[in-house]
Amino acid sequence: MRESARVSDEDELHLSDHLESAPPADKPKRVRAPAPPSPFVEFFRASAPYIHAHRGRTFVVMFGGEAVIDADFPKLVTDLALMHSLGVRLVLVHGSKPQIERRMRERKIPLRFHQGLRVTDRATMSCVGDAVGSIRGRIEGLFSMGLPSSPMEHARLRVASGNFVIARPWGVRDGIDFQFTGGVRRIDTEGIQQRLDSGAIVLLSPLGYSPTGEAFNLSSHEVAAAAAAALKADKLISLVEGKGAVDRRGRLLQQLKPAEAEELARGGKHLHPDTAKHLLAAARACREGVRRVHLVERRADGAVLQELFTREGRGTLVTAEQYEGLRPAKLEDIGGLLRILAPLEEAGILVRRSQETLEHEIDRFVVVERDGMVIGCAALETFDDPREGRGKVGELYCLAVDGTYREAGRGEAIVEYLADRARAQGLSHLFVLTTQTAHFFRERGFQPVRWTELPPARRARYDRRRKSKVLFREL
Repeated sequence: MRESARVSDEDELHLSDHLESAPPADKPKRVRAPAPPSPFVEFFRASAPYIHAHRGRTFVVMFGGEAVIDADFPKLVTDLALMHSLGVRLVLVHGSKPQIERRMRERKIPLRFHQGLRVTDRATMSCVGDAVGSIRGRIEGLFSMGLPSSPMEHARLRVASGNFVIARPWGVRDGIDFQFTGGVRRIDTEGIQQRLDSGAIVLLSPLGYSPTGEAFNLSSHEVAAAAAAALKADKLISLVEGKGAVDRRGRLLQQLKPAEAEELARGGKHLHPDTAKHLLAAARACREGVRRVHLVERRADGAVLQELFTREGRGTLVTAEQYEGLRPAKLEDIGGLLRILAPLEEAGILVRRSQETLEHEIDRFVVVERDGMVIGCAALETFDDPREGRGKVGELYCLAVDGTYREAGRGEAIVEYLADRARAQGLSHLFVLTTQTAHFFRERGFQPVRWTELPPARRARYDRRRKSKVLFREL
């Protein structure tokens, strides 16, 4: 696309001087090509920024009772233990629905629900207590395992559970007495923080106690959202059943705003019911101050680690913040620009641009930033054009997107962003020079013209040896 100056004669002279000064070798030496790093090494290196960023942060992790009875639950416990060893302060919230209902079936107690909430009579409450006690015992036991040659060797983790959730009864609604079904009145944040400060993992159950000493059956989703908000947690991580937050075609939704999460939950009949509950809890948590909520498919092995320690993630992010967006470039982005442009320069798609050139032209650039990383860029330069009907025109150049992120329409978004900027500046046309991507631009309204159609100042810099195609788009 953008033409640029070649290596200067002076640079070529310095290079030749350096080569000529090297002493001749007696025998040619074989140079062994370095072995490519293993996927593990690359993942470990790429995860370093996230390890630093997450250390000392408080994460609330919620998983349902289905996860606890799954044969792969020990793997999830191992992943959580690894997060704890990396300095993450963990608060775990478990569900208990399948365990409660199995006990109710065994005791022939009928299931009763109203508006999605379980009606908990005294017999049902007995099943709730048994189920929660059994789940706590399993989780605490798994975190206590330290057998030699096992993933938990030398872990020596402490799990703290207790009466950290203060409950209130739902009472009578629509003529239905919910009896021992309740909601969260408040979270004992001081008690939880003390346990976290001591290095323990805190375990919360969907069971709360009122000031009068009564126990109430709670929604684990409500407990997780309330705990994350009360603790001012940095993240709420929800392990969801089903495929997670997907559109009607089954495609994973990578990011949602709180309002979008609520709309999807209430209108998404294609979603697993558990996912809908997680989306509503995520929206509530965001509105109450939790910066980011991650919905991750529970059945995908290692999904939590992928979501938290890779830039691409593995789930859906619900946040009121701008996680990815277009903005004007800053000098601090130079390193990112060089990284993105280098592969295209090596392939001959773009002409090499030095760091000094980028610094000089930084005000022309826009970048796509994703979670603090520059993943796309382009620049706009304006020219006077004496041709009738033109006046001022703009060249769009250095359009590039990181290879990992090229399939989500970001290139087109950059083009349209700069087209809007060009219109705002009163430009009549936008043009590009390209050797290999002419079809991309033709599909976006650019039409091929002869290079002699370039404005005079740009035509004087046209390198005929590259034979770049010239395409114009009327604004």
